Amino acid sequence: MFSRREFLQVAAATAAVMPHASVRAFAQQRLTQDDLFRFDALGNVTLLHFADLHGQLNPVYFRESSQNLGAGDARGALPHITGKDFLARFDIAAGSQAAYALTSEDFAALAKTYGRIGGLDRLATAVKAVRAERGGKVLLLDGGDTWQGSFTANHTRGEAVLDCVKLLKPDAMTGHWEFTYGEARFNELTERLGYPFLALNVRDTEWQEPVFPPYKMFEAGGVKVAVLGEAFAYTPVANPRWMIPKWTFGIREEDVRANVEKARREGAALIVLLSHNGFDSDRKLATRVAGINVILTAHTHDALPEVVKVGKTLLIASGSNGKFLSRLDLDVRDGALKDFRYKLIPLFPDAIAPDAAMRAAIDMVRAPFAAELAREVGRTESLLYRRGSFNGTFDDLICSALIEERDAEIALSPGFRWGTTVLPGSPITVEDIHDATAITYPNVYRLPMSGARLKEIHEDVADNLFNPDPYYQQGGDMVRCGGLGYKIDIGQPAGSRISGMTHLKSGKPIDAAKDYTVAGWASVNEGTEGPPVWELVEKYIARKKVVTVEPGAAVKVVGG
Repeated sequence: MFSRREFLQVAAATAAVMPHASVRAFAQQRLTQDDLFRFDALGNVTLLHFADLHGQLNPVYFRESSQNLGAGDARGALPHITGKDFLARFDIAAGSQAAYALTSEDFAALAKTYGRIGGLDRLATAVKAVRAERGGKVLLLDGGDTWQGSFTANHTRGEAVLDCVKLLKPDAMTGHWEFTYGEARFNELTERLGYPFLALNVRDTEWQEPVFPPYKMFEAGGVKVAVLGEAFAYTPVANPRWMIPKWTFGIREEDVRANVEKARREGAALIVLLSHNGFDSDRKLATRVAGINVILTAHTHDALPEVVKVGKTLLIASGSNGKFLSRLDLDVRDGALKDFRYKLIPLFPDAIAPDAAMRAAIDMVRAPFAAELAREVGRTESLLYRRGSFNGTFDDLICSALIEERDAEIALSPGFRWGTTVLPGSPITVEDIHDATAITYPNVYRLPMSGARLKEIHEDVADNLFNPDPYYQQGGDMVRCGGLGYKIDIGQPAGSRISGMTHLKSGKPIDAAKDYTVAGWASVNEGTEGPPVWELVEKYIARKKVVTVEPGAAVKVVGG
């Protein structure tokens, strides 16, 4: 069912035989759009899926995680495999384009070889190619986290990204970060979609009535397909509740089950769950709710070049930042799913022709900001990345900026998974800074915090990540910290994972009874005062001119 060799064989061969400096030119010459899109079509329904775009309209550099630890039964299972283990698991050649797209191995060197990846204009070309091939058999589904995460998204409050994504003509979407524009703006945007926002698990707080359609019935290839939507269940916990005070969220397993059964009674031969709850949560749901044929999962940014089967349910993970498009062909006969074939399509812009209409739309929405986006603030000698269970050099940079610019002892930066990568020796632009900071609640606080409170915060976030029950994992990576070190044992129970907290500057243990001056950002509390985080980060980088950030070693992980 898995066709990665079809589109990687040229790149793998060239990486093995050509000198490093000439690999990219040779790979560009040989790798074609046809190579990337080639697929042995199957059956009568095709699902196309993308997710976690995070406002990225152009091709990007995005380093996948070098550490992705699972908890409980998920430890060591997909998608919690990275680096060389990932390459071995999927039989991917080191140095190949697949290795570059799917892992952090030799990322900086391979980035110089293979360049940026993604771009909504290339995604549009891929979608149109599949539609031209398959006609009325295709459904395009947007897994959410689409309108947030970039300068352009933030400065237009989602509108610029929405206007471009609409040109893809998705059939439905669900979401998470979309809610952080607030209820009124969210409603304005969804009214302009032209396709449904599905979320069976969102209710109003007063009457507990559904806020959004739970599912929509489609016909594709003569098959009745029910697409159910699950927005991120912990939106009011992970993000400010005050932005959406009238809505309540949850996994609502019973509601999923009830809607699956209702859709079946209405004649659905195929049930698809479009979810933004994360891979482990969706894997658990698949074991507990019968009748779901496909779960298109999102939120945890996993990119897996293979279907994961849970009983009779197929789990698809399509990556993030516009790097990939998933294609899943399904053979549905006699009211049942008989067979499937899958391909995770990497969107290498050097090989794929840009769609002209989408390219024009992207250029138009970015034009008012073009000069500011390109403005160089400083340079980096280090690889700046975010993604990782515990460490990200871009967040280490942010923490250093917070400590110096706010005269703090300790800095806290949220473990967001979005944020693009900047290569060593490159300029750091305004766009790069906002790719790591573009939220609607960016204020940097500065306040006294006891050692006991610091430990409590780290224990709470650790339980969000490493609770052995996936239904209690509320998303994100571990909170990043500056000026603070600690040991974490992820196998311990809640409240007992963090030990050995140390104030790095003094070298002394953190005193539970002592107050420390702490700076941080992205507080979910309403009325947080302070400058926007991007302002302080820009000021810091401009003053330094050239930054060097080595991967942090202040967090010691055991039990992983």
